[in-house]
Amino acid sequence: MTAPDLADWRTYDAPTLPRVLDAALERFAEQGYHGTSIRDLAAEAGLSVPGVYHHYRSKQEILLALMMAVMDELLERSAAALADAPDDPSAQFDALVESLLRFHMFRRRQAFVGSSEIRSLVPENRQRYVERRDEQQRMLDRVVVAGTASGVFGTPYPEDAARAVASLCVGVASWYREDGPLTPDELVARHLVLARGLVQA
Repeated sequence: MTAPDLADWRTYDAPTLPRVLDAALERFAEQGYHGTSIRDLAAEAGLSVPGVYHHYRSKQEILLALMMAVMDELLERSAAALADAPDDPSAQFDALVESLLRFHMFRRRQAFVGSSEIRSLVPENRQRYVERRDEQQRMLDRVVVAGTASGVFGTPYPEDAARAVASLCVGVASWYREDGPLTPDELVARHLVLARGLVQA
């Protein structure tokens, strides 16, 4: 996947994935991992079956590569949002929540595959993916804990609140539509109010 422009983490162009991973995203989102064969992926990618195996050893390797690429983009955007924010927990919280919200608006299919197909990863691959996913949660945990310690946030349960905020953001992928009643900026503004409430800002 092409790395996003870290100077503008709010901007989302069409995702650029390697040919096979782009095909996997489409087929896994529509048919599920177990409902998709290597032949299906080859047809979607415009390759022969041996052509797919030239790039990846197995369908499992394709799934892991896709999910890690998606998580890498999320982590890069989150890090860029934090770097762009002033050095105080309130501003960093807002930036991180906004980044999470925008990702789950504009990368809905990727987020859907990431959440629904974790069950399809073999144990060692699941562990690798969960470790990467947990990096994102730790970013949010650190900001909320710092805000609580400094008195900016009043929640007595900072890590629980951070998990609730993450769930709020992730859930957007299940219902947001570009032709819905809220613009992206309106959705961000509304959900920032909800997220600040969870940490008692």
